Amino acid sequence: MGHLKMRLNKLLEQKIELDNYLAKQLPKSILQEAIQGKLVPQIAEEGTAQELLEQIRVEKQILVKEGKLKKSALNDSVIFRGDDNKYYEQVGKKCLDITDEIPFVIPETWQWVRIRDVFQLNPKNEAEDEKLVAFIPMEKISAGYKSDFTFDTAKWGTIKKGFTHFANGDVAFAKITPCFQNRKSAIFHDLPNGIGAGTTELKVLRPYGNTIDRWYLLYFLESPYFIDEATFKGTANQQRIVVGYLEDKLFPLPTQKEQQRIVAQIEKLFEQLH
Repeated sequence: MGHLKMRLNKLLEQKIELDNYLAKQLPKSILQEAIQGKLVPQIAEEGTAQELLEQIRVEKQILVKEGKLKKSALNDSVIFRGDDNKYYEQVGKKCLDITDEIPFVIPETWQWVRIRDVFQLNPKNEAEDEKLVAFIPMEKISAGYKSDFTFDTAKWGTIKKGFTHFANGDVAFAKITPCFQNRKSAIFHDLPNGIGAGTTELKVLRPYGNTIDRWYLLYFLESPYFIDEATFKGTANQQRIVVGYLEDKLFPLPTQKEQQRIVAQIEKLFEQLH
């Protein structure tokens, strides 16, 4: 009888171990499949990501005209597949073979782009010093695959210098270890007066207009492709992702409608994990 009890306990321990392993690994697999275009089927009527890139370009031109963006932001690189099945990147007059950089195959309707070309990175806020805004230190941002955060309030004048700026709709993640690996990240919303500032250990991305789904971006930033391939610099207990890692990272861009379907599917699968 004692032997049977020991055997049952052992099986129970193994089941708990397996459950824990799956709880950790499954979200990663889901996100990896998602950004490779394997989670939902492509629908021809939804067009191509190329059209979305045109839209991003128009949004950028508007900001340049308004003086909110430097003209150099329009010098995007163009990534394409040649007749020889190799991948090339056209940067101005230069054309480089980047086949070795391409991490995985994406659907025909998608497009490889560089992060710096499709998002505004670490944008700045302008507001009156007296305005009440959000202040978010690192401990107010939750780890994991959600987007939970809380904030304190402060007058803009007291936090506008020496902190990272962000606004409603911006997507941010921690660039320092171990917060980076723990997926401390968030989509900011409902901030007092629509803006805030916080820990300098954040990288902030702002989509141009309504071109890229914020949840698709957040899930990309939490995917193994983004997290596991990062390289770091600094002392053992304070390492940050290297300069350029985010800016140069290749981003798999689906059409807008497909982004939304991917997000809905991720949420459905994540719900089943609980």
